[in-house]
Amino acid sequence: MTFATPVGRVARHSARASLLALALPVAAALAQSSAPSTAPTTATQRAPGDTVSLTLEQALARATTQSEEVRLARSQVALAESQVLGARAAALPQVEGNLQYVRTFDSPFNTGGFTLPDSLRFEPDTTLSLAERIRYLEKNAPNAGLGGLGSLFGNLPFGQVNNYTATISGTQPVYSGGRVGAGLRIAREYREAARLGLTEQIADIELQIRTVYYRALLAQELERIAAAAVEQAEAFLAQERLRRDAGTASDLDVLRAEVSLENLRPQLIEARNSASLATLDLKRLVDLPMNQPVRLTTPLSAPSAAELAAPADQTLRLAQRAAVRAAEHQVEIREQQVKVARGGYLPSVDLRVSYGRQVFPITAFDFTDLEWRTDFTASVGVRVPIFNGFRTRAEVQQARITLDQERLRLSQLRENVQLQYEQALGERARSAADLAARQRTVEQAQRVHDLTVLRYQQGLATQLEVTDARLALLQARTNLAQAISSFYLADAGVTRALGLTSTGTPGTPRAP
Repeated sequence: MTFATPVGRVARHSARASLLALALPVAAALAQSSAPSTAPTTATQRAPGDTVSLTLEQALARATTQSEEVRLARSQVALAESQVLGARAAALPQVEGNLQYVRTFDSPFNTGGFTLPDSLRFEPDTTLSLAERIRYLEKNAPNAGLGGLGSLFGNLPFGQVNNYTATISGTQPVYSGGRVGAGLRIAREYREAARLGLTEQIADIELQIRTVYYRALLAQELERIAAAAVEQAEAFLAQERLRRDAGTASDLDVLRAEVSLENLRPQLIEARNSASLATLDLKRLVDLPMNQPVRLTTPLSAPSAAELAAPADQTLRLAQRAAVRAAEHQVEIREQQVKVARGGYLPSVDLRVSYGRQVFPITAFDFTDLEWRTDFTASVGVRVPIFNGFRTRAEVQQARITLDQERLRLSQLRENVQLQYEQALGERARSAADLAARQRTVEQAQRVHDLTVLRYQQGLATQLEVTDARLALLQARTNLAQAISSFYLADAGVTRALGLTSTGTPGTPRAP
């Protein structure tokens, strides 16, 4: 059919016809890309070039077991376990052995021997008569035993050249004013807080994975749309050149097709770069090599009615969120620190037992015919604080102030958690409403397109009307893909606000 139109109108219709030829196959490509994917979802399957097939669940599993952030959080839990052992050691007996050798080169006890004065010497004369010797003995009997004083101190430890001492000693705290028990409870609370911190870290990682995964899906979808548009523009340009060679089209028509093609190339490059960056970010989070080809197999399909349904009341679950429970453990730690500080007013009692053996050989390594001497003692020590310059009073005040601050932080955290959940819930509802509107728009745009094509085939519509209908359908499908991605991201925000994880971390509810 031939229309008699002015030259300007013919030129405009020629340009719109090129847009029509471009929009038709692009819309078809969008319709195909919006359909649910049927690609395999197992990570063990490989495409040509050793491409890894990665689902969202597999990405979450890899990130929560291999990412550096999660491993760092797990090391904090291990550190807390060691601190519990250290705190428990303060309540257990401390036993140690000691072997010591002392070599004495000089000593103040080395005085050259022991010498009695002449008045104390006992030297009876054997030439005297028996009666005279008896009288001498009666007079000097007290001095008879003093001659052995020198040998009496000869085997004492004072001034011995060689001294070996072997001891084993033990100390058991009997009463410490509650400081040891409070320290042990502090270590246990810290361990539980570290475990809950690990849960929060995993929840953060999962939110990042979901965000990056869906953004990568959307970027790849937009890249496919842009690639299909460029491909069809190239085909349209080839057709225009053939028509020009046949004499049915002008150079202006070919020039417009070339301009249309060149305008699409930057969009393809931008979409390709965005998809590449999103995929690289996903590889970083799931700990995959940057040069490893990856194929995302979770489809960007519209959520089901069950997924769109509003979640039930989660007030109780919010109270059990890992961050809130960790803050509650921090409050308990501060309460125990107050007890530790108050223990400075109370006495402490320790039991000490020591068993030792000593020997004094004449030469360093000659133990022949030597007698080991035993030193076995037990003692109970009581330390009573009397005055320390009000240091204990200051420590108690500081502990109480810190406890009040921690309680206020817990109250603020509970309010922030509730606010975060309400905001995430509102964003999810908004995304669900936007998604429903986009779905209706796609249906309406598809209906308008079909009717417009039918009218064009019957000669009742122009090429401009068909082009506008196709472009509207193209934009509607693009908006629908963005709305689907936005809904899944909003739903992930709700899951994060509740503190749920897909890995089922101990002590934390698992995401449905």
